[in-house]
Amino acid sequence: MDVNAAVAAVAAIAGVLTGVIAMLAFRWSEREQKRPTRSSLHTDAVLPPGVDTVLSVLRSSAVVLDEADAVVKASSAAYALGLVRGGKLAVEPMLQMARDTRRDGEIRQVELDLPRRGTGRGEALAVSARVAPLGSRLVLLLVEDLTEARRIEAVRRDFVANVSHELKTPVGALSLLSEAVMDASDDPEAVERFAGRMQIEATRLTSLVQELIDLSRVQNDDPLEDAEPVRVDELVAEAVDRCRHQAGAKQITMAAGGTADLRVWGNRGQLAAALGNLVENAVNYSPARTRVGIAARSVNAPGGDHIEIAVTDQGIGISDKDKERIFERFYRVDPARSRATGGTGLGLAIVKHVAASHGGEVTVWSAEGQGSTFTLRLPEAGAARDRAHQQPARETRAGGAGLAVEAGRSTPESPESNAYETLPAPEVLP
Repeated sequence: MDVNAAVAAVAAIAGVLTGVIAMLAFRWSEREQKRPTRSSLHTDAVLPPGVDTVLSVLRSSAVVLDEADAVVKASSAAYALGLVRGGKLAVEPMLQMARDTRRDGEIRQVELDLPRRGTGRGEALAVSARVAPLGSRLVLLLVEDLTEARRIEAVRRDFVANVSHELKTPVGALSLLSEAVMDASDDPEAVERFAGRMQIEATRLTSLVQELIDLSRVQNDDPLEDAEPVRVDELVAEAVDRCRHQAGAKQITMAAGGTADLRVWGNRGQLAAALGNLVENAVNYSPARTRVGIAARSVNAPGGDHIEIAVTDQGIGISDKDKERIFERFYRVDPARSRATGGTGLGLAIVKHVAASHGGEVTVWSAEGQGSTFTLRLPEAGAARDRAHQQPARETRAGGAGLAVEAGRSTPESPESNAYETLPAPEVLP
């Protein structure tokens, strides 16, 4: 009996010890789960209250560093710029600024040029970095991307310099010619010759000022405020009429073709100016006794049907290195030829802005010695699309305003093809 009592007592004691040990183990487990780990030290919990919310709405790239230079918080923009890699700040000058600010508490700012991540072209990324203390242990780094702002500033400086140069040339010529007229007052033939030159320079100056006004209007005005359905064949006829005199002087044949009765939605004046600039360039840069073709067609696109107006010439062509810059203001492939033809270098810039403001684009295919094809691509007017769906696909219609067309045929599918060969029964315009 005593033995049984002893066994029961031992079992009771063992049960009590087991319960105590289980309870202690459970408490220890809870304590370990609540204890901050090394990884949890670098989470949003160590940031002062409200800082995380402020950083999330900042446009600048934000990085928060602790006393060991480890990244506590970094925005997605900081990773995109390549500032943070492997949990560390990857830009040594910024890291040194953070250390200096942590040491003396002073706010520092500097502008740096960083290599662009993921490109092998050596392009620099311009940034402005500002470092400030955040509490007693942390340092805040804000980085602003200045690349686009610098590019715009460079474009503005170039534009002002180019305008000054382009205005100076005809103004200087007019000044010299006026002096020559005064000195040759007793020579009627010389006066007549100098007066003719003055008229040419005055015309060039007027064209330059007008194109500057047009470019400013295109950039500042919203074309959709006065938008309306515009007939493409009327735009083509107006562009052809605008260049009829220059083409006749060089014996250049102009042929218009494509699909009839197409309409685009936009500002008629701006669209006419854009297409007129393309046709005028084609005439000016084409040799005598050649051909300029203008063709329009409707193409299907995921975002809606578009109208493509292609202007093709047999001119000098454009090299590959010049294709990327021909739509810049005042950029000209052949400055000598541009001055001879009275070009200002603003025509294609106007075309680009008109196309972009109307939700379209302008593209170019060209080869040196083989000519060029500029294609103006614009959204088709909704009313014109509705009518097109109701008409037979192969219906032949008489072209309006000088457009001789056959439905369904226009410019070639590939830009490398010659657009002249696909113009459907073009009407020759003397």
